[in-house]
Amino acid sequence: MASQSKAVIYAAMAGNLLIAVTKFIAGGITGSSAMLSEGIHSVVDTGNQGLLLLGLKRAQRPADANFPFGYGKEVYFWSFVVAMLIFSIGAGVSLYEGVRHVLHPEPMTSPMVNYVVLALGIVFEGASWAFALNEFRKTKGKWTYMEAVQRGKDPSMFMVVFEDSAALLGLFVALGGVALSQVTGNPVFDGAASIVIGLILAGTAIWLAIETKGLLIGESANKRVVDGIRRLAEKEPLVEAVHELLTMHMGPDFVLVNISVRFDSQSSAMQIEQCIARLDKAIKNQFTTVKRVFVEAESYYGVDNGTVESAENS
Repeated sequence: MASQSKAVIYAAMAGNLLIAVTKFIAGGITGSSAMLSEGIHSVVDTGNQGLLLLGLKRAQRPADANFPFGYGKEVYFWSFVVAMLIFSIGAGVSLYEGVRHVLHPEPMTSPMVNYVVLALGIVFEGASWAFALNEFRKTKGKWTYMEAVQRGKDPSMFMVVFEDSAALLGLFVALGGVALSQVTGNPVFDGAASIVIGLILAGTAIWLAIETKGLLIGESANKRVVDGIRRLAEKEPLVEAVHELLTMHMGPDFVLVNISVRFDSQSSAMQIEQCIARLDKAIKNQFTTVKRVFVEAESYYGVDNGTVESAENS
């Protein structure tokens, strides 16, 4: 999953960097507000992808005394930062530039340069978007795209898809603004296009922030995983009842599991230990993202007997 995410991010970063340079050159030559906003958009996207790569790298650090469950949530933190940057810098600057050019319109010069750059941008951005969407399609399985975003635990993948989608839409809006300004001779349309681009970025940022917030706080594993773990626990002969089953994603590929069960009262300590070892192995074999399993033995009298970690060193 991490290697797929990195490949998608590198492809998007390379495309956005090339596009940003050409947009700024075109914006400087023609004085187009929409082109300047698009250039800012591409720079923000390039920086955002750098932050996503930073998050993926930092998430791979091994667990230590301060972070015993590792640094997997770094991915979620930096993804949330990316959403905030899209909103504050990308949307904020685009809206500012758009309003400024609507209030004080300036005629464009050499609009053909804008058309050439926008066409190249659509080609580069379209290629990056197609690559990201193809990789996202491979990871989403049978879920719909919306379900994959809502249930997905690797935000770096769907964030690139969203960013590229917003970028492509922004390019077409900029193209429309430049064309309307040229046809009508009214440069206000160019500023209006910049405002629309800002609104697109703001909407994208808000949606991404909502989707990453739950993961950052501590989201449970998908229902399929939770139900599967419960079934495995209920299959154990010594387990009379499975009560509370808690899961939390500590990273895209790290699920923490805590199971509260009632064992057969006639079971010996050795039998319970063997049961926990079997359950630990079965859960981790079926769900490879589960890295740590804790089993809490419940008393018949409503008082917990304690918690046993079913890790290999227990």
